Amino acid sequence: MVATPPSSWILLPLIAIAATLYALLFSTIAPPARGIQELAVDANAAPSCDYSAGTWVLDPSRQPSYSEDCPFHRNAWNCQRSRRPGMERISAWRWIPRQCELPAVDPAGFLAAMRGRRLGFVGDSLNENFLVSLLCVLRRGDPTARKWKRKGAWRGAFFPSFNVTIGYHRAVLLAQYRELQPSDLPGPLKNTKLKKAFRVDVDVPAPDWANVLSFYDVFIFNTGHWWSRDKFPDDEPLVFYRRGKPILPPLGMREGLSAVLRHMVPRIEAALPSTALALWRLQSPRHFEGGEWNQNGSCMSETLLSDQERERWFSSGTNSEAREINTLIQEVLQTSQKFRVLNITPLSEYRRDAHPAIWLGRKDAHLTWGQDCLHWCLPGLPDTWVDILCEIILGFFHSRA
Repeated sequence: MVATPPSSWILLPLIAIAATLYALLFSTIAPPARGIQELAVDANAAPSCDYSAGTWVLDPSRQPSYSEDCPFHRNAWNCQRSRRPGMERISAWRWIPRQCELPAVDPAGFLAAMRGRRLGFVGDSLNENFLVSLLCVLRRGDPTARKWKRKGAWRGAFFPSFNVTIGYHRAVLLAQYRELQPSDLPGPLKNTKLKKAFRVDVDVPAPDWANVLSFYDVFIFNTGHWWSRDKFPDDEPLVFYRRGKPILPPLGMREGLSAVLRHMVPRIEAALPSTALALWRLQSPRHFEGGEWNQNGSCMSETLLSDQERERWFSSGTNSEAREINTLIQEVLQTSQKFRVLNITPLSEYRRDAHPAIWLGRKDAHLTWGQDCLHWCLPGLPDTWVDILCEIILGFFHSRA
């Protein structure tokens, strides 16, 4: 749901009760955004809010969470430096959950509460997008933060004032995979006219994260964006193996994803320390209009989707992938005793205005790579994900104090 408050409200101080007032007032205008409910599958976890249901409210007093000079930025997402128009408005939208308050994280307070702990992100570039937002937000609480890249991490940061470490381990399929030459293809695929293929061992974790399950106190996992014909077209398919042998008959793309999840989730749960928090972030939606990224797909809009538009965009067609993969992930996690689901999908579906689009950090890069309607401008929408993440983490550790 998208709403714009009356101008008189803008003059109200942004005090702690503001979120509650907004939620009460706007719940009478229209029903909340509907989506997959956040699951608190850890029986010992504190009760949590369903942050996925709520309203976007335009708050002109809301400022970007950090500047273009944050040292953890990735150039293609640094939309301020790329001079993307409308960046102040992108950051001025505030998500108001229906059931609870969502305060902006206090960076120093969060780091103090996490003193001596470690947070690990595992997954694809959308988790990296999330990580960069978190690092830039928290740097306001510790300007001495420095880059960190150990334990096989792709990137990360260390906050010395609080002895907090945050890392990102890139593992786009979660499972181990490598390129296969046509001569190495198993039986039914050997005589086909494939350019190449990729072997995925559904029961073997990617080496990028296989040995860090005892290192972090909080994990944020994701996968999904590489499980598509866009990444692995029909003439360069994924070929799935189990116990070192090809699975025959060959699995389709989504069957393969399900097989990976059904092996990886129990493996993660068995290896996690009993004191760790494990979160699974659901899909970040795409907003390609008029075609895929390589078919002149665009996301140049400055407006949010309405409820009706949102259903048309994501129930079928180019952008329906997120909901379909979420359903599959939810099915696998239903029996989990340790994972909690971080559902950022519904609130993000409205935000077609918040992607880098053609502002990719390099002149005319979109002519080669197409518009980026998948990742998010920073600062921007992922900063709201950060607020939700920090609330969940603080609640988890508070419940164990």
